Amino acid sequence: MIAVPILLAARLQAKVTSLALCWRVVRTDGVAMGFTAHDRGLMIDGLWHRASPGMLSSAISLSDGLEAETMEVSGALSNDGIRDADLASGRFDGALLQLFMIDWERPEIGKIPLARGYLGAVDQRDGSFTAELRGLAAGLERAALELTSPECRAALGDKRCRVPLKPRTRATCVVAVGSGTSVTVASAAAGDNSYGYGRMRVLSGAAAGLDAALLSSVGTILTLREPLRLPVAVGDRVMIREGCDKRLASCAARFANAANFRGEPHVPGTDVLTRYPGG
Repeated sequence: MIAVPILLAARLQAKVTSLALCWRVVRTDGVAMGFTAHDRGLMIDGLWHRASPGMLSSAISLSDGLEAETMEVSGALSNDGIRDADLASGRFDGALLQLFMIDWERPEIGKIPLARGYLGAVDQRDGSFTAELRGLAAGLERAALELTSPECRAALGDKRCRVPLKPRTRATCVVAVGSGTSVTVASAAAGDNSYGYGRMRVLSGAAAGLDAALLSSVGTILTLREPLRLPVAVGDRVMIREGCDKRLASCAARFANAANFRGEPHVPGTDVLTRYPGG
């Protein structure tokens, strides 16, 4: 059951309504964008919603069940809105999208929420895009229980790990770009492979806002797990964060955090019978 503001419900009963379809997109890097199917832009909740009549959505089906509902949002690529390069670089992957209707004559009286979820697969073709919107109920498809593992299931610095990340995070800049996945930065933490399994976030330049997983490091030379979708250049500022290989030995020796280790390195696995002669 959709909750509709009282004043807006009265407007719905009129013979001629003035409703407009609107989209609000919040990317994982914090950038918020608004669009509306109205013929002029609207200011809604402090965010300017650009007039984009080319934005379309598939049929919206709402229910009170727990099934994972999906729909599609499509539109034309433009220089001042959703750009081809932004989609190709993954800036909109996992973005939060809210779809709602509003009275364009009196937007202050409230809005009618229609759908809310996260953008999934994005398909680009002939100057337009189509994105799948996965509803919040889709999160119920994930496994609810953890499986035993010899490696730690916590992420470095999260509430279960509790290792402080601030002293292990550093802002620096790129001084050289190698072939493939090699990047050299101006400064880095001392230690052997300190940034292996860590993260690098680009703060400026063409790739600003993109994250990369680090595979290994040797001094100030970082090796990315895979190339960024947009290239970094010399002078770009980056934020680099140390990583963890999730082994008990590293947790104890490097972080002195064995008490918070979330793994079972000594529990026999399914291959226990093959570890002995005749197995």
